Amino acid sequence: MRPNPHNLLGTRKLPVIPEYFEKVNIEYKYNTINAVDKWINSKLKGRYAICKSVNISTTTNKIETVVQIGFENEKEASYFLLACPLLKYN
Repeated sequence: MRPNPHNLLGTRKLPVIPEYFEKVNIEYKYNTINAVDKWINSKLKGRYAICKSVNISTTTNKIETVVQIGFENEKEASYFLLACPLLKYN
């Protein structure tokens, strides 16, 4: 298995989500960020960012806390939405 150059240089996980990243919002629950981060590190190869933010729910019109995940590669965002087992429990 070849090492990932982004991991070696420490540039794989970014502190903020750039505008050109494909963004995914998921509901925030206890330990969501750590579990998603661990899954992405083990299953995907591209750059990503995970941020906690607030959002206004369209159904209840209430403010809710969400986890926003940004992927540099839109294919990885699609794979994350289809394959991540953590999303099945939301």
